Amino acid sequence: MKALTLCALLVSFAALADSPFDGTWVAKDESNVLDGKPVVFTLAKGVYENSAMVPVVKVKADGTDQPVKGHAYYDTVAVKSTGEDSIEVTTKKGGKVVGTNVITVSSDGKTATLKWTDQTGTETSSGENVYERLAPAPRGAHAVSGKWHIVRTQNTSANARTITFKATPDGMSFSTPTGQSYTAKFDGKEVPLAGDPAGTTVSVKKVNANTLVETDRQKGKVVEVDRWIVSPDGKTMKVEWERKQSGRKGSSTFDKQSPAS
Repeated sequence: MKALTLCALLVSFAALADSPFDGTWVAKDESNVLDGKPVVFTLAKGVYENSAMVPVVKVKADGTDQPVKGHAYYDTVAVKSTGEDSIEVTTKKGGKVVGTNVITVSSDGKTATLKWTDQTGTETSSGENVYERLAPAPRGAHAVSGKWHIVRTQNTSANARTITFKATPDGMSFSTPTGQSYTAKFDGKEVPLAGDPAGTTVSVKKVNANTLVETDRQKGKVVEVDRWIVSPDGKTMKVEWERKQSGRKGSSTFDKQSPAS
């Protein structure tokens, strides 16, 4: 019996050591494949509306906290104009700032840069999204108004691009520098995403030695499905993501930095 137990342990340890997912991985902005579906921002007659949010955000743009419903990470939105070509959007949850977006339109009106910060984790992360205009602003509306589509991300902080995977018996653990983590078995059962203020749960299934499917839920409803695929040489890992609420899809590619400790 002892020999059988020792044999089982050796097999288990070998399986853990051989996991191609083990390690710290970092993505580059230029690897992102982004969903090109249009988004519409409008600031006119003192009202701001953003069609990219689910549900759509529509609030007074007077700089004060306006209550919104149906959003997992924030419950108020404050919008103010910071000039003829820029606005600032601040989100809060329970009175605490969780994020800011500053949108600035280029002098020719053809592009817009959204500088964001995310304060939902243990560290603040930040970055920029660049949009191209698809339709002009309505007459009399602020310059940020109109139809846009995202063309690239840039200057994303390292803590928003870094993840660590480590094999566990019959499962996988995951963590980020900003404090989100989980340890789940490959049985499809939900576990909490620690450090996530929206109460997200995660389930993980193993497709093959180099592929995992992660399903994220909030209040029992699927909000995102991520397919993680390690390359045959083990040097890169691609995540193909789909956000169920908005129907948007995309992918990012991570480079392996070091084995997990």
